[in-house]
Amino acid sequence: MSAAALLMAVGPAQATPTYPVASTEAQMEFNEATFYATGQDPAQSPPGVNVACTPSAAHPFPVVLVHGLNGNQYNGWANIGPSLANLGYCVYALNYGNGGTEAVASSSQQIATFVSQVLASTGASKVDLVGHSEGGFQVEYVTKMIPGMAAKVNAVVALAPPSHGTTLWGLSYLVQAVGLSPAVASGCAACADLLAGSAAVQALDNGPIAKAGVSYTTIISKYDEAITPYTSAAINEPGVTNIVVQNVCPNDPVGHTGLAYDPGPLTMVENALDPAHQVAVVCGTGPVG
Repeated sequence: MSAAALLMAVGPAQATPTYPVASTEAQMEFNEATFYATGQDPAQSPPGVNVACTPSAAHPFPVVLVHGLNGNQYNGWANIGPSLANLGYCVYALNYGNGGTEAVASSSQQIATFVSQVLASTGASKVDLVGHSEGGFQVEYVTKMIPGMAAKVNAVVALAPPSHGTTLWGLSYLVQAVGLSPAVASGCAACADLLAGSAAVQALDNGPIAKAGVSYTTIISKYDEAITPYTSAAINEPGVTNIVVQNVCPNDPVGHTGLAYDPGPLTMVENALDPAHQVAVVCGTGPVG
């Protein structure tokens, strides 16, 4: 289904429904398997996401969720999406860039177009952008690099973003040193774009990442096996909040993918979106991978 089709119907605000939440990675994977077995679209919208919605006074900015590399709107957001919808947010998500494998610059245009569609359909003045992994990089990149986009964004919340690229335990330097970047890009342009030192990373990191008037939060795990070093996810600039999960929840072993299926990071996302009404972080034990 096209992004436009998902956004066609917007009705008056209704009492907040309760949407089913896949709170664990295992539950999400079971649901995915069921979709395949029953002929459903495995990349469908999570419950409560891309439904008719008018933003409320309490939550005036629609939330746009941006999935990670080789992901889709369902497996990326089956926990966070319906959880936010159950709190009364208008929540939207998209599938972009052939599972996020296309070049960052190309995918960013798709995301920017989707944001404009969300604003047009809801009548909201701005959106909140929440991204995970490549999606975290994209919400930073779109806000900075797409002309006029910063004026459309209230908050950026990035889980495990390769803000300064990932070394992949040093493999990125080897790839670049022996001239393999074009070969990597031929199969997965985004894979090359997200490596430390790539043109896309240099573009994002050329000058401040954070744009004036936009709230920024990064949510990071010390045990992230994909973003290395894990500190490269942080945006060390004035006005940016960088949260290391284990500084708040010391016993949480959560890794890269697991951040989207962990009660601690979920609470951190909720607090970043509504800083005036923060709640105590619910620490859990997220998936290691």
